[in-house]
Amino acid sequence: MQHRIVVIGAGYTGAIAAGRLAKRLRREDVAITLVNAEPDFVERVRMHQLAVGQDLKPRPFSEMFAGTGVELKLAKVTGVDVDRKTVAVIDANGAAELEYDSLVYALGSGWNTQGVPGTAEHAHEVAGRPGALRLRERLAGLDAGQPVVVVGGGLTGLEAATEIAESRPDLDIALAARGGLGDWLSPKGRRHLRRVFDRLGITVHEHTAVTGVEADRVATADGKSVPAAVTVWTTGFAVHPIAKATALEITGTGQIVVDGTMRSVSHPDVYAIGDAAMVMGPGDKPLRMSCASGTPTAWQAADAIAARLTGGKLPNAPLRYFNQCISLGRKEGVIQYVTADDRAVRAALTGRLAAVYKELVCKGAAWGVANPTLGMPTRRRRVVQERARAGSAVKASA
Repeated sequence: MQHRIVVIGAGYTGAIAAGRLAKRLRREDVAITLVNAEPDFVERVRMHQLAVGQDLKPRPFSEMFAGTGVELKLAKVTGVDVDRKTVAVIDANGAAELEYDSLVYALGSGWNTQGVPGTAEHAHEVAGRPGALRLRERLAGLDAGQPVVVVGGGLTGLEAATEIAESRPDLDIALAARGGLGDWLSPKGRRHLRRVFDRLGITVHEHTAVTGVEADRVATADGKSVPAAVTVWTTGFAVHPIAKATALEITGTGQIVVDGTMRSVSHPDVYAIGDAAMVMGPGDKPLRMSCASGTPTAWQAADAIAARLTGGKLPNAPLRYFNQCISLGRKEGVIQYVTADDRAVRAALTGRLAAVYKELVCKGAAWGVANPTLGMPTRRRRVVQERARAGSAVKASA
């Protein structure tokens, strides 16, 4: 009698969790199913590169999980019934249901229009591959001198603006930010950021709130209009809406409320990781939606599931930050060192060395996903609690 573990979503967190579970548990005792709509892994942290025409290395899940014991289910998740413990999906054969004993919810997030009029109709996004490919096609069709406005001054906005400016120096690139340019960075980080923006010729509209998007311009709160043949919207992320339709306890943002092991506080057979989870970090502050936050939550959830099934010790790894890695095109970057709760300290790495550092981080993250059962000693444990429950059920029926 195998314990059925279903992982929905195969981004960084879902793929890592599935691989780690396969490494921790005996194949005879568990059936691990990874559900994803696309057949290959998407390096989400490189979507700004894809958008400007760079080709990314294909990473098919069929190759990544070959021989691991993880079954890949190519399907779109359409619903979760946490009372019946089923996942509704649609695949090439139509609608179906998957039953689970433990569910790892890793559906992640997409772009957030913030409800700004015209954004959904006219703006482009780089939160996922379909959006990045649409933006890629649109940018390729622009003539020299046409204006591109990137809305959002966070990490995604900075990376998108500099990547576009570096690859298309013939375009007129602007960034609109609610605050100051890189105002959360250290003085050294901010100085370097401004130097790169100046060198790339990016116009910065600081302390500017965009209140509307049209086909050829964006409107701002101060009544101004900024020309934009293309608008790229990067003002944060919105979690996948499926959790809101379940009986799970969620926050106002739609994130699933979890404990320190990533276990749902309302349904103990459900674990949520990455952007889908409301995870409290150092200083009792929620972790921000990012790969840096998501990967440790995947480790924590996988190890907690394995521990509970095998009678092992529950993990208690600290969830904290060390740095923020920002690419500014292919040749520049900023590595901002931070406190455990993500506040900038004085130290920062800048320039070419920072770009190399960021590239190594991206490659390391992708390698970890692509090699799910490598990288550390494997010790698969026997599932004891599940067998005990099965034995009790047999005795009760005897």
